[in-house]
Amino acid sequence: MRLSEFRSAMKDEFGDAYGRVLTRDLVLTPLGGRTADQALAAGVGAREVWLAICAEVDVPRSRWHGAGVPAPRN
Repeated sequence: MRLSEFRSAMKDEFGDAYGRVLTRDLVLTPLGGRTADQALAAGVGAREVWLAICAEVDVPRSRWHGAGVPAPRN
């Protein structure tokens, strides 16, 4: 998962404002007690961060995989 796909998945799942709040403020134990923004800045992969957020906020597993896939090109 690329960072742009991560951002798209966050927007699709949580909306712009809440998605930004989650990446900035939600501390994720599986990522070393860092926020998503901190983990990404430290080099943690976007997919690992995405999955940690999904688990923490109870996103249904059916939406964990395939999220953030870019829209087909016209």
